[in-house]
Amino acid sequence: MVMAEAIERDVREIREKLRRPLIAEVERARLTGPQISVMRAVFQSNGISVKEISACVGLAHSTVSGIVDRLVSRGLLERQASRADGRVSRIAVTRGVRDFMAKKAPGLLAGPLARALERATPAQRKAIANGLQILRRLVG
Repeated sequence: MVMAEAIERDVREIREKLRRPLIAEVERARLTGPQISVMRAVFQSNGISVKEISACVGLAHSTVSGIVDRLVSRGLLERQASRADGRVSRIAVTRGVRDFMAKKAPGLLAGPLARALERATPAQRKAIANGLQILRRLVG
């Protein structure tokens, strides 16, 4: 059990270090925790209602509605009228957010890992890849 706890701690610390550049970018955007949760739910959907966002993030409809209003006013989200019922709106991320996630976010996430792997020897890189493949298979 001690080894499992050490490995879990190492994996968590590595993940936190790899995410630092993306987290710094989010902090520069001055997004709150609930706003990030809403943005994540919307980004992972192809248009979603406020009611559905509320269920995803576990916040009251009125709270989510206010968060969406603020994110729309900042140009991060947009309301789109439903094709089936014009009275219903779907919430989607804006083109700017989609572009950021497609073009900049992957580099922010992969960059620290790529730089670390550049510092490793070929044998170390192979050992890391093999060890992770084995662990992934064993975890199932």
